[in-house]
Amino acid sequence: MASFRNFNRAVSALRSVSSVNQIRKIYIGRPLAAYWNHDWQPEKFPETPEERARAAKKYGLRLEDYEPYPNDGTGLGDYPKLPPVSAEGRDPYVNWDMPELKRNFGEPMHAESNWLTEDRMSPDVINNLRYSLKKQALVFFGILGGVALTAYLTSSVVLHPAVMPKQFPFNNLHTERGGDPADVKPVVNYTFESVE
Repeated sequence: MASFRNFNRAVSALRSVSSVNQIRKIYIGRPLAAYWNHDWQPEKFPETPEERARAAKKYGLRLEDYEPYPNDGTGLGDYPKLPPVSAEGRDPYVNWDMPELKRNFGEPMHAESNWLTEDRMSPDVINNLRYSLKKQALVFFGILGGVALTAYLTSSVVLHPAVMPKQFPFNNLHTERGGDPADVKPVVNYTFESVE
């Protein structure tokens, strides 16, 4: 019985070692090493049709759709010149691989993708605004001007409540203000007698 237990332990130990080796193969394998920064790093500007075809294939584009940025020394090399379509301008009902960015796996990103996210102004949606920029500016300055005009016209109106003259104790500080102590008149604050 004890030898059977030892045999089971040895078999389970071998299974765990083989599963670790399989996991190691999965993580070391070449397919999962794709789509890292070195894969998207632009190479030199394509000058021949073969280089253009290779660059189009590298970025997953058709040769007809591939157009690199001009070779003006900005360092973009063979990176494709993509249309500036922001995440806001893309269909929100598509089942995207990365829904927070509205893009699919392996899809090339725009060179200026940091300003094409949903929290920024998008160049493709500016033409489809609900209200034109002129109307927005007119409403903004109209409201601002209306508030300023109202404040100017009502600046002469006193908007604080009326108050009584300040009262002091000891008969309005008669003695403290240099009055004669013998000439102090009694102050009647409240009486039960009628006014008549």
